[in-house]
Amino acid sequence: MSDENGLTLRTMLRTATPARVAMERAGDGVSTREWLDFKLAHAMARDAVHAELQTAPLVAELRAMDLDCVALTTQAADRGTYLRRPELGRLLSAESAELLRKKSQGEIAIVVADGLSALAVERHAAALLRELLPLLDGEKMAPVCVVRQGRVAVGDAIGAALGARISVVLIGERPGLSAPDSLGAYLTWMPRAGRTDAERNCISNIRAEGLSYADAAARIAWYLKAAMRLQLTGVDLKEGSALLPSENV
Repeated sequence: MSDENGLTLRTMLRTATPARVAMERAGDGVSTREWLDFKLAHAMARDAVHAELQTAPLVAELRAMDLDCVALTTQAADRGTYLRRPELGRLLSAESAELLRKKSQGEIAIVVADGLSALAVERHAAALLRELLPLLDGEKMAPVCVVRQGRVAVGDAIGAALGARISVVLIGERPGLSAPDSLGAYLTWMPRAGRTDAERNCISNIRAEGLSYADAAARIAWYLKAAMRLQLTGVDLKEGSALLPSENV
């Protein structure tokens, strides 16, 4: 089947979405090419989950941006433990907790954690911060924390230790078959132990093929300013919320 421009329906569908639709067939199954593409995507997703974050290059890159930056670890000693014991990725190691006590405090705590895709963090975190930080000019920033074997909730402990009113956790999202390097951003008002996901706002799919750095930075900055004005994040804070006046926050 073709349209008036000579494009097949399959081509039209495949160019409209990275999802596996309109796949080529070979008898009762998919073609060898489609099967090999699937296996490659699956292998890339598995590699992303198991990859270890190289913190030293990332910390060096952030410090080159004139950022006060500190490398931290959680109670998950290695990647295998992190994947089997998710609760340990939410808790700082004793050494990291002690290190934070010596750091200066700030209104905003930015945390960069590997999550389930170190690849996403290595590719996108620094570039996103380059777009975001100019939008936060004038805000008192706590040191940027780079966390190995970290989950979203580790930002609660970090934010509380740094006396932050709000935390921003940039973290590698669970890889999919079309996106092994998707970065997410989670914002939490008054971070502390026991915060739930309902008390956070999430901006997802930050990568070259998804939400651009500039658009993601603008959304994060909007949520930060709105959260500070309303003193909340989560299900009660949405873009275009009736709680907010029509002018920019």
